[in-house]
Amino acid sequence: MTTVWLIVFLALIFLEFATISLVSIWFAIGALASLIFSLYFEQTTLQIAVFVVVSAISLLLTKKFVNRVRDRAPEKTNLDRVVGKIGIVTADISKLDPGEVKVDGKKWMAVSTEKIKEGSKVLILNIDGVKLQVEEMHEDE
Repeated sequence: MTTVWLIVFLALIFLEFATISLVSIWFAIGALASLIFSLYFEQTTLQIAVFVVVSAISLLLTKKFVNRVRDRAPEKTNLDRVVGKIGIVTADISKLDPGEVKVDGKKWMAVSTEKIKEGSKVLILNIDGVKLQVEEMHEDE
């Protein structure tokens, strides 16, 4: 049974590295404990019990830490700084055809749910890939 626990442990570690989202690390810890336990005791039911108990304990002990790590706000990049700024349309934007906006000295491809003429001021709402999502700013705003 030691070989089985070694295979389970390696498979779970591989899965963890492949997903990088803390999915199977607790079970890998449980499999490692069962692997060590299997070197001294041959009872399969006890090995499975060790696996379940150690996996559950490691999950409970690390849950707060993992939630804290997962719930972090995404770090802003330099590109995020244009969100909320005002830009000038340099090529007409329509619902079906992206246009172009100049903001912060750089030209960006831009999309909108409304038609916006060249020379209009726009508010940058979001960045979607390499396109800005914008809305026209009216004189009364």
